[in-house]
Amino acid sequence: MKIFIASLATETNTFSPLPTGHRTFEETVLMRDASRRPATIGTAPVIEWRKAAEADGHTVVESLTTFAQPAGTTIRSVYEAFRDEILGDLKAALPVDMVLLFLHGAMVADGYDDCEGDILKRARALAGPAVPVGCELDLHCHLTQEMLDAATAIITYKEYPHVDTAARARELYALCKAAGAGKIRPVSALFDCRMVNMWRTPVEPMRGFVDRMMALEGKDGILSVSFAHGFPWGDVADVGARMLVIADGDKAKAAALAERLGREIFAMREQTVTPHLGVDAALDRALAAKAGPVVLADVADNAGGGAPSDSTFILKRLVERGISDVATGCYWDPVAVRICKEAGVGASFDLRIGGKCGKASGDPVDLRVTVRGVSDRLTQTGNNGGQIPLGEAAWVEGAGIDIVLNTLRGQTYAPDAFSNLGLDPTKRKIVVVKSTQHFHARFAPLATDVVYVSTPGAIPPDFANIPYTKKTTPFWPRVQNPFG
Repeated sequence: MKIFIASLATETNTFSPLPTGHRTFEETVLMRDASRRPATIGTAPVIEWRKAAEADGHTVVESLTTFAQPAGTTIRSVYEAFRDEILGDLKAALPVDMVLLFLHGAMVADGYDDCEGDILKRARALAGPAVPVGCELDLHCHLTQEMLDAATAIITYKEYPHVDTAARARELYALCKAAGAGKIRPVSALFDCRMVNMWRTPVEPMRGFVDRMMALEGKDGILSVSFAHGFPWGDVADVGARMLVIADGDKAKAAALAERLGREIFAMREQTVTPHLGVDAALDRALAAKAGPVVLADVADNAGGGAPSDSTFILKRLVERGISDVATGCYWDPVAVRICKEAGVGASFDLRIGGKCGKASGDPVDLRVTVRGVSDRLTQTGNNGGQIPLGEAAWVEGAGIDIVLNTLRGQTYAPDAFSNLGLDPTKRKIVVVKSTQHFHARFAPLATDVVYVSTPGAIPPDFANIPYTKKTTPFWPRVQNPFG
């Protein structure tokens, strides 16, 4: 067998002030041999597919693997060039026996609200109707009927934080392999849950729900179950949560289970809401803790959701309230990093930090700082292993606050984003991370408490009031009973 693999992925925040262009992809991941390199962000699926295919004695044709740090709408010419490069490689490889694509599911480009549906439709046209076309998606995706019509099987992650990317890739390979051999006939059904929200899978009741989903797979003709949480900050018609079920030849069975599970998650809507505190309430809770570290998640300035990652709302209050024994990061501030590296470790001076990208970034904070550490290539550990680059970086201390500044925008996944600069966050009473949930996998086990903080950043968790212009169906929490 000849198996074609490729990836084109980013998560588009259509409200973000930052356009997504070629450089953003290049700075994050842009490879043609990703399956043969150490894992980094967005490469686990192609690595797993090559392993599985070669273990089965098959030939692998690998095309582009590229992933851009989430930001605003992708430049049309950039999307079309990457798409056409992948499709050109597929055409050159024909005939193939299987096509496996890792796409995000929430990529929007100028002129394309559904990039994934577009590329899947074109890949299907090239591969032909009989060839299995499999697609792995982030669970923060906009699942569309065009995607389903083009793909043999779509599987999304089940976990948030996304610790299961590799596992889902292995499942997709096995499913498409069985379909190609004629052992199964995958049929898919989609149910609109009519919700816009974020769901944390490590905690109940979501933990039990995900476990029940997985327990249904492989039984009574059910091949796969995916809960697509959706990506709230995408102004597209299909934004929102969807339940996807793949059954073996029985569309009615798939549809019935998708609706049953979709209504189950809807019934849990109040119990699954993440509590968010304002900045001062969160700081009060952290100060009242008997021991640290207390981890505060600055959810509205998460680069992984398209935010600039330079907001200062929490930092400003820390300074104004005179709160010390704090570590916070990562702040995307290339100008500040350059100044710190120029000055060198041990230098003390006045530095203007953050607040550079617009109203959602807040005002810059001016501090007298001392440079404690610098790095030419700071990295951190990702949730699926491998190292994620953060670019050049500096650790500065001012007013008793330790701050990590960096040049490659990215959310904070792991404590080594601090410790690789020599700063041990576990020794601080308070740790403020710019992340919505991915931090949880590696910070929560070290924390005495985890607090989710709402600020006026670029992706505030005010789901009822996101200013959509293209969504026409009612949804909770804007409407209490969208099924009524």
